[in-house]
Amino acid sequence: MAIDKIGKFTVLGTLGSGAHSNILHVRRAEDEKEYALKMVPIEDKEDLKYLEQAKHEFRVGQMLNHPNLVKVYAFETEGGWFSGPKKAKLLLEYVPGKTMDQLPLQRMARLLRIFERVADGLTHMHKQGVCHADLKPNNLIHERGTRVKVLDYGLAWIKGEGKGRIQGTPEYVAPETVEHKIVNERTDIYNFGATMYRLVTLQLPPSWFTGEDALPMDAKGFKDQFKPVRTANPMVPEGLADVIQQCLQPNANKRPERMSQIQGTLDQLADEAAAKMSDPTELEE
Repeated sequence: MAIDKIGKFTVLGTLGSGAHSNILHVRRAEDEKEYALKMVPIEDKEDLKYLEQAKHEFRVGQMLNHPNLVKVYAFETEGGWFSGPKKAKLLLEYVPGKTMDQLPLQRMARLLRIFERVADGLTHMHKQGVCHADLKPNNLIHERGTRVKVLDYGLAWIKGEGKGRIQGTPEYVAPETVEHKIVNERTDIYNFGATMYRLVTLQLPPSWFTGEDALPMDAKGFKDQFKPVRTANPMVPEGLADVIQQCLQPNANKRPERMSQIQGTLDQLADEAAAKMSDPTELEE
């Protein structure tokens, strides 16, 4: 669906707020459909980086088309007569639901299918030459059942372009991103592993970001501090625990090479888990 202008809208509620943005639930007058509207205030020169980030998110969104990736429809700015932009607006797909950091522990058969769908969306991103670079439970919106979408492309990296300042969420960032500012498919795989670990254990893996007075993390320190998945939650199927621990290998070369490999394994594990249920349709309730 091509949308050239954001137009007039009715605010139905507030969906959330980020570091420098608010997301509104709106109904657009032109088509009477519901959307999410991301509002980014631009108050001074320091805020111009947020304008560029919003432009970047729109550009990345235009490169993607997948049922498990939130769609980005339009971008506009508002400004005064004698000044630059005062506000940037992004019109996004509205997905009713909650981000996955807000959910209680889900049954494993459901999580397996959710993870497979996230991996499928990330596989599509990687095929388009885009790495998400900030995957975490707050950037996964769970609608219902096994329906899930990845959101927020503000930190995404387009292959072949400069990276600038490396950002991310400390608990989910790969060691090579922290140490060498590397962002690629394997760093997304690490982010995904940390996200899955958090959602199956309700705990976080050790962080590669350390305080000023602390010794830097290394592979041995990570191994010493890391609690194996099935130690943290014995209910996690062995196959899923193996996938998560492969994704969290400190050495990037020991992780799976492609997200599509992980997606294939998760698809098989999800099928096997559903087959053991007396009524697999319960997963969609």
